[in-house]
Amino acid sequence: MRLIILGAPGSGKGTACAVLKETYGLAHISTGDIFRENIKNGTPLGQEAKSYIDQGALVPDSVTIRMVEDRLSQDDCAKGFILDGFPRTIAQAEALDDILTAKDTKLDAVICVVTDDELIMDRVTTRRVCPSCGASYNVKYMPTKVEGVCDACGGEVIQRSDDTAETVQKRLDTYYANTKPLIDFYAARGLIVEGNNNVSSEECVAQIEEGLKAKGLN
Repeated sequence: MRLIILGAPGSGKGTACAVLKETYGLAHISTGDIFRENIKNGTPLGQEAKSYIDQGALVPDSVTIRMVEDRLSQDDCAKGFILDGFPRTIAQAEALDDILTAKDTKLDAVICVVTDDELIMDRVTTRRVCPSCGASYNVKYMPTKVEGVCDACGGEVIQRSDDTAETVQKRLDTYYANTKPLIDFYAARGLIVEGNNNVSSEECVAQIEEGLKAKGLN
């Protein structure tokens, strides 16, 4: 099964992705992970990407696409994959088509995790993290036992600088501007499968699984 997963920041996409990966035995391909791995290992692609990042410039599509193509060639992708964070533009989607065509295969579905903006704003702005051990909490939905103190290590729990209302709104605006054309692109091919995450991640995943079954995928 070859899938793409789309979802706004804070939509719950990560949770859905983790469940689908385990359920269907898919390789989870996160572009963020690919970049970090290539840079950490000092690969030619990693060095090229780092040269742009160090200058504060965006990494060109050509580099990102080559990293994804290299990752899709690895053995764990043979049984299927779920792409997370790629493609982000129509140009990247068309490049992905070319990569898959060269492998004599194609996408099976594009999953969209749908969550209301108000709920995303509420979830993200009430999120707290422990810088010391990385544990995550939420002051409304999963608070620490002692306010401001990490349950796991006793460190101080903070709000990340990019979890403020202003930053979240900017991230949402950017996501919709970039992703709406992409959704339309794949909807025209009949590939979209939606999961509504306004109620619970369990219900969202159940809807996605039903949508995949309806396409003959299981």
